[in-house]
Amino acid sequence: MSALFSLKGKRAVVTGGTRGIGAAAAELLVDLGASVCVGYRSRRADADAIVARLSGKGPTVLAHAADLGEAAGADSLIAAAVAGLGGLDLVIHSAGIWPPEEVPVHEMADARWHRTMRENVDAMFFVSRAAARVLGDGGRIVHISSTAGQRGESMHADYGASKGAMISFVKGQAVELAKRGITVN
Repeated sequence: MSALFSLKGKRAVVTGGTRGIGAAAAELLVDLGASVCVGYRSRRADADAIVARLSGKGPTVLAHAADLGEAAGADSLIAAAVAGLGGLDLVIHSAGIWPPEEVPVHEMADARWHRTMRENVDAMFFVSRAAARVLGDGGRIVHISSTAGQRGESMHADYGASKGAMISFVKGQAVELAKRGITVN
């Protein structure tokens, strides 16, 4: 299959890049010619495997471990990408959690609510803020949300609320960064 367009010379960060949507995004970016920094938290073996698999395709591929639920973690990931890739043009924020247990709101523990918000909302904010500080004009930020953010999610109200917050956040940041030609989707 021939590429519809080229990202040769572009530099990207993909959070949650060791599996699922994040890994697929990292691979597509590399296939289109972009250099990629794969962000992960604890799956070192998976990170090493994806770096090994994608490195043979040409562009630079590296990985960086960070807890994105903390500002310092997001700052560390973005700084590692800038240092390792020579700059940053694109951020795909795919990291997040889906708590597997079905729990109605009236039984949901505070710890679950706080963890979901930390992983899905706080991390999004910290990554977006760090990226906006270093992206050049014309940069791109993409957050992976869910239809649960539009319609809610029974027995997973925490997840639906976190993805709804993401959708609203993106609309606000898109307007803020438009004057620099940076898109946020």
